[in-house]
Amino acid sequence: MGELRRVLVLVPFDRGGLWTAEFGGIRWVCGFTDEAALARFAAERAVVEGAGAASRSWEYAVFRGARLLDEVIPAMGVPAGVAVNVADPDGSMLFPPVVGIVPDAVAVDADVPGGGQQR
Repeated sequence: MGELRRVLVLVPFDRGGLWTAEFGGIRWVCGFTDEAALARFAAERAVVEGAGAASRSWEYAVFRGARLLDEVIPAMGVPAGVAVNVADPDGSMLFPPVVGIVPDAVAVDADVPGGGQQR
């Protein structure tokens, strides 16, 4: 968790906003730890999108992980987390919108006794 807060995260743009995906009632911001990880994602998207997608230009914003978690996620207005390096089967990580990851005000488990933490 501390490493994500310190690292720079590349988040591609999609249709004028940050690239997100919806899964399980959570909006996931797709972020990447470097351009190589983003390139692997772009290659996977090219397979899905078909011809022409391989030459697509990928613009992205760069956020410190702490800013992404503490400012961007709360501003989304819906339960949101961060999915890091989603095209890397061995290196992908999910940071869900729970206490200890995002601010308590937007954590989906904030009203659970113990903040969703097992005791």
